[in-house]
Amino acid sequence: MNARLLGFFSGFPTRHFTDNIAAVLKEELIVRDSLVFISAQPDNYIQNDEDSDGMHRLFVEKNMPFANHCVIDNRTTTMEAIRLIQEADCIFLMGGNATLQMKLMCDKGIIDEICKSHAVILGVSAGSMNMGKNTVDIYESAAPYEGLGFANLTIKAHYSGADEWLEALKSVSMKLPVCLMTDESAIFIKGESVMKIGEIYRMVNGDIFPITQEKLEQILK
Repeated sequence: MNARLLGFFSGFPTRHFTDNIAAVLKEELIVRDSLVFISAQPDNYIQNDEDSDGMHRLFVEKNMPFANHCVIDNRTTTMEAIRLIQEADCIFLMGGNATLQMKLMCDKGIIDEICKSHAVILGVSAGSMNMGKNTVDIYESAAPYEGLGFANLTIKAHYSGADEWLEALKSVSMKLPVCLMTDESAIFIKGESVMKIGEIYRMVNGDIFPITQEKLEQILK
């Protein structure tokens, strides 16, 4: 892993980083010149601009402002997208449609650049799903596709315990264990170190179990 830090998030419905999550980010984000978001709704330019501004405010309110922030979407040329990733101090994969986000990264030729980057790399919702070894976008298909491969995880965000999509995931979990992340939870990976924040579960063969810090470390060995 080349990234300084990996952060997998489910979501922040209050539109604020929790203090625990902010503390981890602040320790690693010493240099904050460039924050680059990667859209998961590549054609929705107005929403992308609003969301990237809003997500940057999460950093600002925790005293982590960036000198510059921008979003890669279908307005961004391939050359510009590559340059932005190469110069980024933090790369943040946004939420939305996981399949469309992966297509955007493929189309812009930035997957190799992301994987080579020494930046802090974060993902929320669809973004965290695409950071795993396999991604299952159940709204598009129950068939997994290859993710960025930053960790041996298949993530489903926004787990609450009584979700309409759980039945669809059961068939997936018969062959591929699924990590169910609740909102305001996080998984941080730095080198060989793993940190779990909040409630996270694992679905295996249709059954759901809580993931402890020790179990998460075993999974990610």
